Amino acid sequence: MKMPYAKPLLCCYYSGRLAWIRLALEKTAQSINGLPDVSVFSQTVQSHKPRFIALHFQEVGGKDYMVNMGHVEKFFWNIESSEEMRDFDRVCTYVDNHFKNVDSFTALGSMYFIHKSLKNIYQYDFNVKDFKAVSGQNKYVGSLDEVTTVEKEKFLKNFWPDFKWSRKGFMRTRWIIHNQGLDLVNVHLFHDASNLIACNASPSIYSDNRQKALRYVINRISDSSYTPLPFFLFGDFNFRLDTLSLVQNLSTSAEVQTVKKDSSNEVEKIICEEKDNDHNVLLHIETKIFAYLHQAVFTEDNGRAILKYDKEIAAFQDVITEENILFPPSYPYSEDYTKPTQYMNTRCPSWCDRILMSHTAQDIIHRRDEGESSVVYNTMGPNVCMGDHKDHIQGVTLKERSQAIIFSSSWALFPREP
Repeated sequence: MKMPYAKPLLCCYYSGRLAWIRLALEKTAQSINGLPDVSVFSQTVQSHKPRFIALHFQEVGGKDYMVNMGHVEKFFWNIESSEEMRDFDRVCTYVDNHFKNVDSFTALGSMYFIHKSLKNIYQYDFNVKDFKAVSGQNKYVGSLDEVTTVEKEKFLKNFWPDFKWSRKGFMRTRWIIHNQGLDLVNVHLFHDASNLIACNASPSIYSDNRQKALRYVINRISDSSYTPLPFFLFGDFNFRLDTLSLVQNLSTSAEVQTVKKDSSNEVEKIICEEKDNDHNVLLHIETKIFAYLHQAVFTEDNGRAILKYDKEIAAFQDVITEENILFPPSYPYSEDYTKPTQYMNTRCPSWCDRILMSHTAQDIIHRRDEGESSVVYNTMGPNVCMGDHKDHIQGVTLKERSQAIIFSSSWALFPREP
């Protein structure tokens, strides 16, 4: 059936450390809509007027998830009942908060809102292997193991045997929007635990672990268990710059000193001093310190000078693609609300938070004249403190038979691990 013109499919990734949420929820007199992250979200919804909204979350509950889970649930319900959501008559919510089940707990959450004007929206039941029309409010909170409209998996320990097992994994839902099938996949990959270890090799052992995990996710959603469909992957991939190559470049004209612990041969810090200018410290690296003197290199021209060190997606060019990155590194921003555009000296600034898509998904995106896409790929709230991860938005116009709007977003609820 030929559909009348509709607004673009809008796909956004939104990631941040919402330390403000817990405080607001504990003070019932304070409106959640007054929080920085939620205010930016509300403004974006009002501006783009999406008709399908997908919110993806990682690290729900944060480090103190056993204490914070009650607040998390309240936050979800506040979003659902907010003024911006009043015209969305169908909701599907999935929250993996069953932290006592250590073997499967991912701390992932996804919310999907469907506007009352959108008809013929279906969701896949992975048990009966068929699509069902979406209706009403569908809320699933717990382990999600028995929920048939979502696939959720925690990465096994053997993905990174030499490092602490953490709450990393993926969550998939499958949809039909105006006759077009899509997979929407919430992803959280492993972080760099030590800047020093990241400097040991190119690519780093952390990069290798992420590559292994992401390849596993792509294979899982593309295998023969279900008919493969175009897919969007968005979340905290924790992609980092090729640290060794970057450090070598930044320290080309510097004197490099490696400081080792007295009791062992283990490197404790790396100090790079300028050969002139009174030997100013150009670069200081420790396990959780990455302090570079000339911070502007990460922000000028949206970090274009260092983008060449963003190499982790290259290993997947056979199956996935991404719109051009025209925004600064998304992590690690200062959590001081007076410094919303400044990076912390904890990690090398990197584009951790991404929106990726299969080549088949790219094929269903409407292109304007001369191959220009009607795609927006940018940060949200660039001048607002929203935690250590800066939020992202991607807008996509689909071709005629599948015109719709999807607004996908990702939050990290409460202070989280790197």
